[in-house]
Amino acid sequence: MAPASPTPTGSIYYASFDNHPILISRLRYNLKCFWQQTDIVNIMSKKSERTRQKIIEAANRLFYHKGYHSTSFTDVVNASGVPRGNIYYYYKSKEDILAAALSYRISRIDHMLQAWTGQYRTPIERLNRFLEILPDSIESLVRYGCPMGTLNAELGKNEPELQAKAKAMFLLFEDWLTDQFAELGYAGRAREFARRLLSRGQGVSMITHVYQDKRFLMQETDLLARWVNKLARGEEQDI
Repeated sequence: MAPASPTPTGSIYYASFDNHPILISRLRYNLKCFWQQTDIVNIMSKKSERTRQKIIEAANRLFYHKGYHSTSFTDVVNASGVPRGNIYYYYKSKEDILAAALSYRISRIDHMLQAWTGQYRTPIERLNRFLEILPDSIESLVRYGCPMGTLNAELGKNEPELQAKAKAMFLLFEDWLTDQFAELGYAGRAREFARRLLSRGQGVSMITHVYQDKRFLMQETDLLARWVNKLARGEEQDI
C-alpha cells in the first residue's frame, strides 16, 4: 500500500480534527480572540457615536438659545461634558460642529415629515398637524424665536455658504407642503401655497418672539388653520 501523501509544507490541513486536540484548542482560542476583538470594536464604535451625539445635541441647543456666533468652543465643552481634546478629535472647527448640527436637524425634520405622511391619511390632516408646530413650540418661540428662521437670518449676513446649508431645512418643509397642497387639488399653485404658509409661520414666530405674545400666536394659528381647511373644501381664497 502506498504511503499517505504528506501534509503540504506550511499547511494546517489535517485529515481529522479528532486526532489533533492541540489544533482544536488553538482554533477555539483564535475564535475567542476574534469575537472579543469584534466586541471591543463594536463597544468603541457605539461609545464614539454616543460622544458625537452628545456634542451635536449640546451644540444644537446652544446655537438655538445663544446663536451661532455667540457660542464658543468652551460653551460646547461645558454643555456637552465632553473634554475639549475629544471634541477636536471629531470636529476641527466650530463650522464643522455647525455642519453636523445642521445634518442632525435636517435628519430629524425628514423623519418627522415621513412619520406624518405615514400616520395621517389625508393631506388636510397633515397640514393641520404641521400647523400644530406653532402652539406645540410656543414657550420656545416666545423666548428664542424660530430655530430655523433665527439661524438662517444670522448666517445669511456674513456666511452665505453656511446659510445655504441651513436653507435645506426650509426646503424640506417647502417640498413636503407642496406635496400636500398638490394632493389637495391645487397642483398649479401648490408651491406658492407652501411658501405662503411657511412665510406666515415665520412671521407669526417673529412677532410672537418680539412681543412675547402667546395669544397672538394662537390667534394666527387659528387663522391659518381656517385658511387651509377652506382650501380643502374647495373654497379657494387668500389668507
